Amino acid sequence: MERLFVDIAGWAAALLILGAYALLTADKVDAKSPLYQAMNVLGAIGFIINSGYFKAWPSAVLNVIWAGIGIVALIRIATNRKKAEA
Repeated sequence: MERLFVDIAGWAAALLILGAYALLTADKVDAKSPLYQAMNVLGAIGFIINSGYFKAWPSAVLNVIWAGIGIVALIRIATNRKKAEA
């Protein structure tokens, strides 16, 4: 059951990150959109689970950084929205 969860996390991560990139390339979302950033953060978390389980440390570290970049972007987006509302 654990292995199934890890495999699902990996496939979901791939779909999220590819989907985010496809939406960006098709001009359906902007790089500063919360949807785009959230898809990347969630995808990175899925890859962290999957690559950590299989001890693929370079991929795990890459995705920790990827998630961190996305989280910072989401915080900036939220902060800028609050400033614009004030």
